[in-house]
Amino acid sequence: MNIGDVARKSGLPAKTIRYYEDIELVTPKREANGYRVFSDADLHKLTFLARARALGFTIEDCRTLLALYEDETRASAEVKNVARRHLSEIEAKIADLQAMHATLTRLYEECAGDHRPDCPILEGLSGDGDNATPDTGHDTHKGEG
Repeated sequence: MNIGDVARKSGLPAKTIRYYEDIELVTPKREANGYRVFSDADLHKLTFLARARALGFTIEDCRTLLALYEDETRASAEVKNVARRHLSEIEAKIADLQAMHATLTRLYEECAGDHRPDCPILEGLSGDGDNATPDTGHDTHKGEG
């Protein structure tokens, strides 16, 4: 299969597939003219990666999960540990979003939304009024999301 075929069948953009090749998650064969040739095994890996990424696993988690998938001597506990860690991260994000929702709801409800210039939303965002930053205990500005 060429990259267009495997992109269509895996649901991944060709650009993503080339990236996964660059970071060595997949290694398609190359023809003499330099074109990539993907096998059924490559398609299976790409589909696996697409599903894992759709669940929010990081690239490194995907690398780990793929290696575990290919290791017939793996212990399922290793896979479960990766999933447990990711679930904890999701739960922390949910808690952060709930705190953000509560704070913004409070500010929204405190704002009269009339012709007057005073606005609790802007005051909260500027730090002039009540603190608009949700107290989540988590850093909501991490580099990977």
